[in-house]
Order: sequence, then C-alpha cells, then structure tokens
Amino acid sequence: MLQASALECIRGERRLFAGLSFALKPGELLHVEGANGAGKTSLLRIALGLTPPESGEVRWNGTPIRDLGEAYRRELTYCGHSNALKDDLSAVENVRAAAALSGRRIGHNDALTVLERVGIAAAAAELAVRSLSQGQKRRAALARLPGSDAKLWVLDEPFAALDADGVGWLSGLLEAHVAGGGLALVTSHQPLSLRAGRATLRIGA
Repeated sequence: MLQASALECIRGERRLFAGLSFALKPGELLHVEGANGAGKTSLLRIALGLTPPESGEVRWNGTPIRDLGEAYRRELTYCGHSNALKDDLSAVENVRAAAALSGRRIGHNDALTVLERVGIAAAAAELAVRSLSQGQKRRAALARLPGSDAKLWVLDEPFAALDADGVGWLSGLLEAHVAGGGLALVTSHQPLSLRAGRATLRIGA
C-alpha cells in the first residue's frame, strides 16, 4: 500500500499544498486533479521519492520510502511529462533499453510486438524517435507499461498527445492493471472513465 501523511510542499515562496494525505491500496487508482501550477507534478515527485516534502511522509507497505531506496523504485514504473526517449534511437531500441533498466531483457521482435500493440507500426518502430509524431512518441514512452511487473504505476498526464484510439488503449491498460491488483497514481486534465476502483484527489482548490 502507498500511504501519504500530512504532506507539505513549498516551491520558492509559495506553499503548493499542506496537510495532504491519501492511501492507495492494491486494485485502486488515485486520479489527482488540479489547475496548472497547483502542485500535481510536485506531488508525484514526492510520491516517487525524487523530491522530499517540506513536512510529512510517504510510506510503502508501512515503511518510509526514504528508507527503502532502490527497493521501492523497483516496485514502480514512472512516465512523466517528458517522454524520456533517446531521439537518436529507434522506438524499438528505446523499449529494449527501458526494459533493461528495469531489470528485464526483451528481444527485438518482442519489442516490435509491444509497439504494434500500442499502435506503432513496424516500419515506424524502426525509425529514429526524432522523426516520429508527438502522438507516436507518447505511445513509445507508454510502451514500457505493457509487460511491466511493477506494482505501482505513476503517470503524469499520460493522455497528452494521444488520439481517441490511444486514449482508449491506455484506459484499457490502466483498467487491466488495477483490476489485476495493481496500484496507479495518475494526473490528468481529462476525466477518467474506469470501472475499476478509482478515487479523486483535488489539490490547489
């Protein structure tokens, strides 16, 4: 379980939020809402252990994440605003590199299959990422999700640049992850239509 207690976040002279708490259990998705600049991305960075809160604490299965280090990061997959792709590599090479960084090895054909599943044809998958459209780049970044055995998915505006088919594909993927006992922490300006357990946290209100 992911649990946040009395989190406070200050950026510069501004307090983005204070006293923020939530608990996320297996089979649940938490949709974080808020206006631009409200602190949604900052909250995710705190939950990831990338940025310490001004006060408060985040725990994973009862243990502070600062004490878990890499053991906690192995339990999660993160996709942020940046697609975190290497422009000089193909989509296939990017997928294989991301898998290797998470401790998994996948072959060329397996990477092609994953990319085709997310809507990138084989011909485009072999091109340098710099030549792909923004929507294709987003799909290539999200291609790290299928097959991931991470329990916690942390996704920052994952639907950005996706067309209707892409939104449907990702919604189905999230649905399956949560229905299978996974956890998801998601920011999105778009409404989420999921049948699985979903709660909403609005910050900056």
